[in-house]
Amino acid sequence: MSSEPTQNPGADDDAIGFDDLTRDIAEVPAVEVITTVAVHLMSAAAVKCGLAEGGEKDKDLDEARKLITALAGLVTAGAPEISNFHAAPLRDGLRSLQLAFREASLVPDAPGAGPGEKFTGPVYR
Repeated sequence: MSSEPTQNPGADDDAIGFDDLTRDIAEVPAVEVITTVAVHLMSAAAVKCGLAEGGEKDKDLDEARKLITALAGLVTAGAPEISNFHAAPLRDGLRSLQLAFREASLVPDAPGAGPGEKFTGPVYR
């Protein structure tokens, strides 16, 4: 058995320009990672609340609840680390999603029991 590593001719990162397509995670500021993840959570939650082009077809409030709660945890924990300049729009988007969820629910949650409200406090119209 040879101790030489096997070469995969199609796996050469330089040949496919892999370095050109990705950025080293060490170069990405934490604020950018946090806000990017938050935006992805917001987008997914909006779709699951039925707010996207697919509307009712994509609506899944159980999934939306999970996404909004994760977003609330991230925004609440990350806000002190990323400054109010970056956190304020994330908080606004989170609140909008929480209100949209409330409107989309046939049986509304009690104040403080909605998605993410254990992190943000009750959300009212």
